[in-house]
Amino acid sequence: MAELYKISFPGSKFVPITSECHQSLSEHLTIQNSPVLFGCRTGICGTCLVEVIGDIPPPQPEEQEMLETLAANHPHARLACQLDITDNIEIRRLEGEFG
Repeated sequence: MAELYKISFPGSKFVPITSECHQSLSEHLTIQNSPVLFGCRTGICGTCLVEVIGDIPPPQPEEQEMLETLAANHPHARLACQLDITDNIEIRRLEGEFG
């Protein structure tokens, strides 16, 4: 059985969800269960810009390039559609705070 990790959304009305290790977060989050919105789901639109608290692998070069454009001074900024879930994490939307 695969290990399950908790994804929580502090400061929102959304309850935590669980995901298996290395699952695509964008496949699990919907408008009904998450404050995170998704546009392209490929990491090029920036719609799913979030702050992530927790231990996750660093961004791939393509995501890092987008993060440098969208949230250069925010060390915990990530694109939710690109996250590799490897631990329990907290997610907060960053929309409207940058740019």
